[in-house]
Amino acid sequence: MRCPRTGPILLAVVFLFACSPPGGDSADGSPGAEPDMTQSNQAADNEQVIVDFIEAWSRLDPTELAGFFTEDGVYHNMPSQPVQGRANVEALIRGFSATWTQTTWDILNIMSSGNVVIAERVDRTRAGDRSVDLPVVGVFEMEAGKIKVWRDYFDLGTYTTGMN
Repeated sequence: MRCPRTGPILLAVVFLFACSPPGGDSADGSPGAEPDMTQSNQAADNEQVIVDFIEAWSRLDPTELAGFFTEDGVYHNMPSQPVQGRANVEALIRGFSATWTQTTWDILNIMSSGNVVIAERVDRTRAGDRSVDLPVVGVFEMEAGKIKVWRDYFDLGTYTTGMN
């Protein structure tokens, strides 16, 4: 028996545990100390970039999407090999989305800490009369407001079944 939501939930629990301050009181672990607002603001800014990126997918513009990456950014669609460099990211997106006629990505949960953003989502994609609602977890490492590394975790069989 397979539980498709176990992976995203486990990933979220690990993320929350790893990002919790020691002792649970403050960013530096001391009771009553002020939290690090710079890191908090950075996390919020990075999270907004990813929300904007996810919303941009509905326009199906590979050039726009690649523009969210650093020049040497990495996109690792987990069932495949990673690609590095903005031009290669654009080419990959252009290749796999060429037959898509519509896509909308619904964010179920999003969380961030410093330069890491994790987004659990459902990618609803159509290619003519074929469609798939694909549960996905994306992990984004950010640098200066751009995506430095993006890893997407999903079940390739679910995608293939829906799009064939």
